[in-house]
Amino acid sequence: MSFVKLTASALAISAVSATAAAARDQVQVAGSSTVLPYASIVAEAFGENFDFPTPVVESGGSSAGLKRFCEGVGENTIDVANASRRIKEKEIKACAENGVTDIIEVQIGYDGIVFANDIKGNAFEYTPTDWFLALSDEILVDGKMVANPNKTWADVNSAFPAQNIQAFIPGTKHGTREVFEDKVILAGCEATGAFEHLLEHAEGDSDKAKKKAAEKACISLRTDGKSVDIDGDYTETLARIESNKDGIGVFGLAFYENNTDKLQVATMSGVVPTTESIAEGEYPVSRPLFFYVKKAHIGVIPGLKEYAEFFVADEVAGPDGPLAEYGLVADPELSKTQAVVSEEEVIGGNS
Repeated sequence: MSFVKLTASALAISAVSATAAAARDQVQVAGSSTVLPYASIVAEAFGENFDFPTPVVESGGSSAGLKRFCEGVGENTIDVANASRRIKEKEIKACAENGVTDIIEVQIGYDGIVFANDIKGNAFEYTPTDWFLALSDEILVDGKMVANPNKTWADVNSAFPAQNIQAFIPGTKHGTREVFEDKVILAGCEATGAFEHLLEHAEGDSDKAKKKAAEKACISLRTDGKSVDIDGDYTETLARIESNKDGIGVFGLAFYENNTDKLQVATMSGVVPTTESIAEGEYPVSRPLFFYVKKAHIGVIPGLKEYAEFFVADEVAGPDGPLAEYGLVADPELSKTQAVVSEEEVIGGNS
C-alpha cells in the first residue's frame, strides 16, 4: 500500500532531534503478524516525517514478540512488542523477573477474525458450534465424549455441503489462535453442552482447576489432518487454500479485504464481518490489537516515544487515517490511548 507523506504540521506532532545518548539509534519492534502491516506502514511514515531512523519492524507472532520483549532492559533487547491479544499475567511476571517492570500498553484499534475459502467454492454461514464439531478432537454424542467422527461439513451441519473438512488455522504462537480458541471453539463447546459434561468429569482440587481442565479439553483439536496449524503468516494460509480448494482459512479481516479477488468470507452467527459490524460490536469474533512499550527505553532509544505517539495520532490510527484504509477498525476511545502514551502510563499504575 502506498502511503502519502504526511507533514508534521498536519499531524500536530513536531519532530524532535535525536539527542539522547545511546549506542542504538533505531527503534526495534517485533511480534504479531496481524499488527505487522500496520506497524510497517507507521514505521515507514515515521522515518519520512521525523528526524529519526525508520524503526525496524519484525514479525514472529504475539507470544514470540512478548518473549523477546521480556528478555530484559538494554540496547540488545527490543523496545516494542506488537500483539493481537492482551499481555498475560505470566508474561508480565516474566518481564518483571528480567527487570522489565514498567510496561506501557497501547491499544491501536480492532480487527476481526474471519473464515474464508476459495472465491469459487461453497458459501458458508457458520456458528461456533459448527467449528467445534468440525475441529474438536472429541465431541459429545449421547452423553459421552467420543473421538470426532465428522469427515465432511455435511456431517457437522446438514445444511452444509458434503465438502471435506480441511481447516488451516493459526499456530499456537499467534495471538489469533487464542482468540479463535476462546471465541469460537470454546463457545461452540459450551453451546453443545460438551463443556458442562467435561466440567462434571474434570479432575482438580478446586473449582478453578476443574474449569481450567474442562476449557483445555474443549480447545484440544483433532490431529488427523483435518485441522492444520499454520505457523507462518496469512499468505501461507492463502497459499494452502489455493492448492486445496476444500480448505477453509482463518484470517484477519484486513488480510481478507485485501484479497477479495481470491477469497469469499463466511458469516459467523448470522453477521458478516465488516469494519462497521466490528466497530459496533455486532460481529462476535473480533479482538483489540496492541503494542507494548518498554518505558525504561524512553529517552534512551531516540524516537521511541515519538513513534508511539505518531502511531496512535488521529491522522494515523483514526477512522480517516491510512491504517483504517488498510483494514484497522479505529478505536472509538483513541483519545484515551493517546493520553496513556503521552503520560507514559504503565500497566498497574502511572509511574
